[in-house]
Amino acid sequence: MSDSFRAVIARQADGKQSVAVETMAENALPAGDVLVDVEYSSLNYKDGLALTGGNRILRNHPIVPGIDFAGRVRRSESKAFTAGDAVVLTGWGVGESHSGGFAGRARVRSEWLVKLPPGMTTRQAMAIGTAGLTSMLCVLGLEEHGLRPGASVLVSGASGGVGSVAVKLLAARGFTVIALTGRPAEADYLRSLGANEIVDRSEFQQPGKPLAPERWDGAIDCVGGLLLANIIAGTRYGGAVAACGLAGGTDIPTTVFPFILRGVSLVGIDSVQCPLPRRQTAWAELARALGGEELDAAITEVPLDDVIALAPRIIAGQVRGRTVVKL
Repeated sequence: MSDSFRAVIARQADGKQSVAVETMAENALPAGDVLVDVEYSSLNYKDGLALTGGNRILRNHPIVPGIDFAGRVRRSESKAFTAGDAVVLTGWGVGESHSGGFAGRARVRSEWLVKLPPGMTTRQAMAIGTAGLTSMLCVLGLEEHGLRPGASVLVSGASGGVGSVAVKLLAARGFTVIALTGRPAEADYLRSLGANEIVDRSEFQQPGKPLAPERWDGAIDCVGGLLLANIIAGTRYGGAVAACGLAGGTDIPTTVFPFILRGVSLVGIDSVQCPLPRRQTAWAELARALGGEELDAAITEVPLDDVIALAPRIIAGQVRGRTVVKL
């Protein structure tokens, strides 16, 4: 059987990055105790930045980008996995400092892998992917802060990868979902995912008061910046906001008032270094909530050759839902 496969490889010369689909040899993969035949990956916002050279996402060159993947174990030196096991990987610097998912094979450390829950396919795992895992971690974070079915939850960046899965998850768990988007044309799509109300992003793009009228019990923010500040200001007493993104900026121009006068909690969500037990809980919850064809409306499937051209579009917010890459 051939020890070569196709991969997106990023190289750097004279301070400039180039990316191309090439044939790669197995012995060029980095060290690790598990070799995986990658069946699917996905295109995330961070992948878009990596492929276009933005924000210095890629820390080594040459490298295979792709921050997540799902496939089957080909060889394992770890007792935790055997050949044929279906696995998923998200985070841990894969696709940033360690070659990732935009390749036919990946060699990684066993402690980075999670076995797929029973009944979940590798395609479904990547329909969920890093974005879906982040969404579920956000939902779990809000529930741990006391939000219960029936509560109203605002989701920013609602038509994007994290946002669209968050809308679906929240609706499935009985929350009232307010979808905030800068793309009004996606209203019908968001309602099909379970959104009860659509709010235009333009309402949140100007500096507001430290305390605005109370409009939602909680929020999942995928954007950051001024938009996050305005979301916090409109959160009801005792509510919580889960923050997981920075597409709109890294600063939060807010005050202490929402926290000390309304008891609002700001919940930080990290899916990169998330401990294994937490990941396993989240994936089990995702399998229950999004099994079968639940995410079909939010999926676009593309071949590996299309990934590079799609990168600028996902950064510009022109990609709807989840983009699954078939290897």
